[in-house]
Amino acid sequence: MDIRPIRTDEDHRAALAAIDALWGAPEGTEDGDKLDVLATLVEAYENIHWPIELLDPVETIKVHMEMAGLKQSALAAVIGSKARASEVLNRKRGLTLDMVYKLNKEWHLPADILVQPYHVDGGSTRAAA
Repeated sequence: MDIRPIRTDEDHRAALAAIDALWGAPEGTEDGDKLDVLATLVEAYENIHWPIELLDPVETIKVHMEMAGLKQSALAAVIGSKARASEVLNRKRGLTLDMVYKLNKEWHLPADILVQPYHVDGGSTRAAA
């Protein structure tokens, strides 16, 4: 198995090509092991060179709604009222722990993202309370 560290964009492209060629290799085989190692190296390189910032709680809710084709009324049904949903989406009101619990349980949104501090109107930072 000839695998080297990924140090350049050229190394990265070559590793991606190798992963593409190995895709679907059975786990536990030499090719499967090589695929696993290459995927780990690519992930480490990408995390360093192109880190992805986590979304704040409101952006997480908005992205989920967009991806699932949900309207504000769907959020209202989960957190209690249309007015409250509007306030949360427009950053006029912070999420409560009860809202976080319901969003986690019903929409399977990660609670650890929903409880992070985030900006609400008025310049303050809120966390679920």
